Amino acid sequence: MTTSAPARPIRIAMLGCGVVGTEVARFLLRDAEELGRRVGAPVELVGIAVRRLERTRSLDIPSELFTTDAKALVTRGDLDVVIEVIGGIEPARELILAALESGASVVTANKALLAEDGDTLYEAAVKAERDLYYEAAVAGAIPIVRPLRESLAGDRVERVLGIVNGTTNFILDAMTTTGAGFDDALDEAQRLGFAEADPTADVEGFDAAAKAAILAGLAFHTRVTIADVHREGITEVTAADVASASEIGSVVKLLAICEIDPEGSQVSVRVHPAMIPATHPLASVRGAYNAVFVESEAAGQLMFYGPGAGGAPTASAVLGDVVTVARHRVDGVFGPGETVHAQVEVLDIGRARTRYHVQIDVEDRPGVLAAVAEAFAVHDVSIKTVRQEGRGGDAQLVVVTHEADDAALAATVGQLRDLEMVRGVSSVMRVEGVS
Repeated sequence: MTTSAPARPIRIAMLGCGVVGTEVARFLLRDAEELGRRVGAPVELVGIAVRRLERTRSLDIPSELFTTDAKALVTRGDLDVVIEVIGGIEPARELILAALESGASVVTANKALLAEDGDTLYEAAVKAERDLYYEAAVAGAIPIVRPLRESLAGDRVERVLGIVNGTTNFILDAMTTTGAGFDDALDEAQRLGFAEADPTADVEGFDAAAKAAILAGLAFHTRVTIADVHREGITEVTAADVASASEIGSVVKLLAICEIDPEGSQVSVRVHPAMIPATHPLASVRGAYNAVFVESEAAGQLMFYGPGAGGAPTASAVLGDVVTVARHRVDGVFGPGETVHAQVEVLDIGRARTRYHVQIDVEDRPGVLAAVAEAFAVHDVSIKTVRQEGRGGDAQLVVVTHEADDAALAATVGQLRDLEMVRGVSSVMRVEGVS
């Protein structure tokens, strides 16, 4: 009886050891034996690059693994997998490219870099014949990258709606359930640790926009960068907006929306607050949770739901990629790369089409409704419903439109503001998820 030689260990290095990196390292060390069985070869964490060694003293990770020389670590020449969890554009881009050029596959959670310059990373991975995996970059523990890249590769994805930022969802959910204003809800999110001290990337929609670019590229097989994504945050959402949504049976969510037209020639990618019906599956996503709702031709409607951030949940997504990439190294293959064969046009926001909820402060006198309706008609924006709220100095018209171009709605709002009997347009919000 003969026995095969033991498989060479899969050597893994990591860039960064913050909240996510710490959890990844602990799981790799604790579960090395079990992960090795799943991979088909022993797995070995051989190095972790950090900026400051003194910050590693409180971590339950062997001190000899740490180094401050990230470049030397990723170019040592014997690595199979490099995990990048430092974030940002540089030095992450330089280090990932160096790792690929040195023969290592890469697992990254870096949504900002992928959304800004993913094509450079993909091209380097293809040239090196190595993997580039990034499940953790979009929605934490939620598996959405692989379903779009692999499971739905034979289907035609038509639309992706996502709640992909836990901070903003927590804030809007708090405004919905308690009636709080934005500032109070943000304070509560910061107190509970759901929002950073500087929440700009979250509340202004930058984080969600990067994820939308990645989702759109995967769904529609075209190259989409963050510069292609129309972005609006939630800082202007008021308690009155949330109350108005409730009055029409809806809730307000910050949505990442990726759509392709029926001909497959134009894509719309946008991030903004929107009203969605309370009956829509995304409306029930509470707190800091994330969810991605996919509509495809053959599979129909699918929803992926779970924790979108946090050390352990995100580490789960990273480790899933590590196991897959390590298996590829054992088998001498590599997985799917970037698919950009479609290369369809990405629409400007003015050409995107949706429905709108418009609140108009008006004088309470005859002829107002006719003048307002005329402003909508001039710009070919069809009114679905209109109702008056309040009387006298508090009179307000609330208009819900049928689907219209964003540019047409903007022109309508501009004309409304010029009308003598209109005191102001107090709110304009898109309405999504309506058949």
